[in-house]
Amino acid sequence: MTTENLIIKNILDLAARSGLNVVAESAEVNESGLDFLAVFAKTEDGESWVIRQPRRSDVVESAAYERKVLKVVQPYLPVAVPDWRICTPELIAYPRLEGQPAATINPEAMNYDWIIDPQAPPEAFIQSLAESIVALHGIDPAIAETAGVRVKQPADVRRILSDRMDEVKRVFGVSESLWQRWQAWLAEDSYWPPHSSFIHGDLHPGHIVVDSDGKVTGLLDWTEGEVADPASDFTVYYAAFGELGLDRLLAEYKKAGGTTWPRMKNHIVELYAAYPVLIAIFALKSGLEEYVSMARSSLGVNEYGEELPPQA
Repeated sequence: MTTENLIIKNILDLAARSGLNVVAESAEVNESGLDFLAVFAKTEDGESWVIRQPRRSDVVESAAYERKVLKVVQPYLPVAVPDWRICTPELIAYPRLEGQPAATINPEAMNYDWIIDPQAPPEAFIQSLAESIVALHGIDPAIAETAGVRVKQPADVRRILSDRMDEVKRVFGVSESLWQRWQAWLAEDSYWPPHSSFIHGDLHPGHIVVDSDGKVTGLLDWTEGEVADPASDFTVYYAAFGELGLDRLLAEYKKAGGTTWPRMKNHIVELYAAYPVLIAIFALKSGLEEYVSMARSSLGVNEYGEELPPQA
């Protein structure tokens, strides 16, 4: 039996024990997720399901938290989110959302394989994504807090980020220019939003489901959902679509009723410059060596914490 067939058999056996029976011949493995192994399969009546198995023990706790987030956001969004019908420490399963992710991660190329054109994303994509973010950011933080979702006030966001920067510098090291950039940004009040919003927290193209016209129909992977800095939902978009793409999304966000502030765009750019902090924290949590290497590279240091020479 091949490794892939063994993965499928083990996951489908777990699903059957939880009352979900699918056609084994329809099953396909997706190993691109960092936290879960996933199998896509259909039931006898043709309904498509996603069946996920945690890769590490720490994922089980984060999955329990994600379930709380999903229960809060589902009634308020104009797009679909996963409806977890099965949730155990060994397995999560839900009907597959209609549509396809805007892009999927190619683990070999360490890049995206796109469904839409990243150089010219459809207007329907930008508008529907903006409307979805506005709906999400408009959820009452009190509802989130009552449901057990993390709530961070603006001062908390800055303090936690500063503490993480200190930890990353202690463990990995940080290039002096990057460190000074972070500290200048942290110290300048005008960058920062005066409010917190309910955010997705990891809104990269692989988590945005679209239809054949590029319109957003669903949002996946809510592990990082919380009430925090609303700019967090624009940083990966800025990385993927560039400054002009960000300008278009922010214009649609404001048009749809999103709350902005004078230096919001500048803040998003600086937040993206701090993205190495998130990579490093994930590397520490997961222990994955490839992310340790990625963290060092993005921080501008070698394995000894020494600053790398500038690239020509």
